[in-house]
Amino acid sequence: MTTYIMLANWTEQGALKVKDSPRRLETAKKALKDMGGEFKHFFLTMGDYDIVAIYEAPDDAVAARFSLQLGMLGNVRTRTLKAFPEAAYREIISSLG
Repeated sequence: MTTYIMLANWTEQGALKVKDSPRRLETAKKALKDMGGEFKHFFLTMGDYDIVAIYEAPDDAVAARFSLQLGMLGNVRTRTLKAFPEAAYREIISSLG
C-alpha cells in the first residue's frame, strides 16, 4: 500500500454545512475502504489547511479517483502528496551512488 497525505480546505459550501462534516468524513472513509484504501490519521488543523489526513491506497489511480470523488461533492478542495516511508527514503537516497 502507498501512503498519501491529503491537505484540504473547506469550500464555501463545506464551511456553511460544517456541522455535517463528521458525517461526510464517515462517508469518505467508507468510499476509500470500498476502493481498497484506509484512513490512518485525520486532523482538524489551524493554519493554511482546515484538514490534514494520512491514508493508504493500493496505487496512484485509486488515490486520484478518491480525490476526484471528494472534489465532485463540493465540500472540500484537496492537495495530495505521495509519501515515501523511511525505508523507501533510505533506498532512494542510497541509489544515488
